[in-house]
Amino acid sequence: MRGNRVRAILWLIFIMLVWGSSYSVTKSVVDILPPGCFSFIRFTIALLCLFPVYLASNKRSAAAQKFKPGDWWWLLLMGITGISFYYVFFNYSLLYTSASSGALIQGFIPICIALAGVFFLKERLAVLQVAGILLSFTGVILVGFIATNDPAEKSSLTGNLFMLISVFSWATYTLVSRKLSHLQPLVITFWSGCIGTILLLPLAIYEFINLNGPIHIDIQGWLALVYLGAISSALCFLLYNKAIEQLPAAMVGNFLNLDILTGVLIAVLFLQERISLMQIIGGLLILSGLLLSSRKMKSSH
Repeated sequence: MRGNRVRAILWLIFIMLVWGSSYSVTKSVVDILPPGCFSFIRFTIALLCLFPVYLASNKRSAAAQKFKPGDWWWLLLMGITGISFYYVFFNYSLLYTSASSGALIQGFIPICIALAGVFFLKERLAVLQVAGILLSFTGVILVGFIATNDPAEKSSLTGNLFMLISVFSWATYTLVSRKLSHLQPLVITFWSGCIGTILLLPLAIYEFINLNGPIHIDIQGWLALVYLGAISSALCFLLYNKAIEQLPAAMVGNFLNLDILTGVLIAVLFLQERISLMQIIGGLLILSGLLLSSRKMKSSH
């Protein structure tokens, strides 16, 4: 049991490294493709990667899909919130607001997951766990706050509102997935992805019809789409749902702060962006909060 939790934590760390890099990759693609088309193509690629794995798994075990009455309604809700709403509003947000402001608002996800876990899943928050969440959230504020004197880079109310909607959508996706813990993570990931992608199709068609000109995607753009679809979506969604099986919602939510820290580090190492003292302190607070929360969870089981 302990080994499963350690594995789940390692999965989350890998996921945060990938998702942390997706800020920069998404920003480059969303300038080429409209947000709805971008989301639809991304998850079509993800489903093409998941489909053979799903078929092989289902062939090995016909009992892999032990659906209960009402499961499809939960999968529909996951497809709407975790695929359609989250990525459409996330992509649209990056058209109007800065990446740093978007990352800051994403810091509300752990708070939403932890509090919703208390109210809807009856999970208990120990004192050290609450302290870890608050400590990490304080770090998110410091890491995400990047001062700029360029008015063109300042966040807009519209972009921030879109990002806030995406935050609530992802928190809902995470909590609903706990309701389907009797299903295999691959089943949850595949079917919620199918539903969410189908729901994206009308928006993608509408955006395509109303394009001002032809879309030109170079090799780098296609590589970005494949990376986001196959790795950031297919693989990471599968590992994320497996991790949720082993860890409390509050702890999983707290780990989401790491993708903000990772995004900053990638920008510094590969884009030569400067990091401020405030960001360094914020990064240390995020890591300290994660360690504090993880330590408490290990000691209480």
